[in-house]
Amino acid sequence: MICPVWLCFDWSMGCIPLIYLNAFPKDPRLFIVFGFWTILVFIFYKILFSKNYDIKQMQMGFLLGLLSFLPASNLMFTVGFVIAERVLYLPSAGFIIIVVLGIRRLCLNYFFKRVVRMCILLLIVVHSIRTYQRSKEWNTELDLFRSALKVCPMNAKVHYNLAKSLADIGHIQEAIDRYKHALLLHPKYDQAMNNLANILKDKNELEEARFLLEKAVTIRNDFAAAWMNLGIVLSAQHEYNKAEDAYLTALQHRKSYPHCYFNLGNLYLEMGEKTKALFAWQNATFQQPTHVISWNNMIVLLESIGELKRAENVARTALTILPNEPNLHFNIANILGKIDKFVEAEKHFLAAIKLKHRTSKTVLVALYHSNLGVLYHRWEKYDLAEMHYLQALMIDPNMQKVKNHLALLRKHLGEINQPTLNMKSSQQEKDF
Repeated sequence: MICPVWLCFDWSMGCIPLIYLNAFPKDPRLFIVFGFWTILVFIFYKILFSKNYDIKQMQMGFLLGLLSFLPASNLMFTVGFVIAERVLYLPSAGFIIIVVLGIRRLCLNYFFKRVVRMCILLLIVVHSIRTYQRSKEWNTELDLFRSALKVCPMNAKVHYNLAKSLADIGHIQEAIDRYKHALLLHPKYDQAMNNLANILKDKNELEEARFLLEKAVTIRNDFAAAWMNLGIVLSAQHEYNKAEDAYLTALQHRKSYPHCYFNLGNLYLEMGEKTKALFAWQNATFQQPTHVISWNNMIVLLESIGELKRAENVARTALTILPNEPNLHFNIANILGKIDKFVEAEKHFLAAIKLKHRTSKTVLVALYHSNLGVLYHRWEKYDLAEMHYLQALMIDPNMQKVKNHLALLRKHLGEINQPTLNMKSSQQEKDF
């Protein structure tokens, strides 16, 4: 508190190398430890047996600081870092009492009183500047984690958190390097293995990703996220039975895991087990009703196997939970269009287009216009069909199917208009 120079958001995982008694006298820090405890015992003895009133006050501050520090010291029992840092505020009360008593003692002398006053003012100014500097380091996660590297370069958790932030902003290679450095410092860091494997999986480096995930679940057998990610990698390698085992193991360790059920459903779909796929996605939506991808997958699968009525019911149920989800409106519109419910299908297509700001994929918005164009084409509302075909092509000029539909529409309109032109020409000849 007197000199807050080395500040770090986390002091675990090798931030400070451990002191071992068997390293004496090679580790000079042991002399500091022995010296500290010797002085502490001497001070404790003087305070405990003194009759002086000021010393009695110091005794209260000393005991408050010492006794409240014991739970965080790991001397009596092991506590986690999160609990320890919560109770570390209590010893500061004792520390403040001792500092105030010391300042009061110094201020008994007029000269020292002026010096102490200047020192306190200087301390306030320095701490204010340091507080401002530190608050700037807390502006973003990236700034905070980079500042921690200057203080604790041997802390694996700092490298891990920095890697996560770098991955989030797209600095993939730097994130990989940080994860590998974290594993170099802490070879059994299973969470770093899992996150690094995810990045490598996305880069299609499946063998290395698989190695890391298998190692992670060996270190911590109940690591559900690693089991699920291992299932994804095994599925990508077409080892479907092993992938299924990995997913089911993840679900054993975490009963409520909608993302795992979603991925399990995708696996069953690849294996041709459509009933199992539907059941898995149904479990995902049961555990997390807002799991929109599972709803969409169920609707699309039921539509593809001709279960249009069932697909419509699922879509309507999903829309009661997620009324502002454009893809759900789009999927039910496709189904309603197939069963010739043009008016209701139009309503849902227009709702999907209205909610297009909720999707980040422009190709989906183009598809909304394209399929609405097909609906109008079948409904013989040709002007509207042409308008939406053109809007789809404005968004994505490479949609060949839309170009084909537009060409057929214009050809059809040409055939309709041609007899009308012939009739007008014939009438003019008669009049002449």
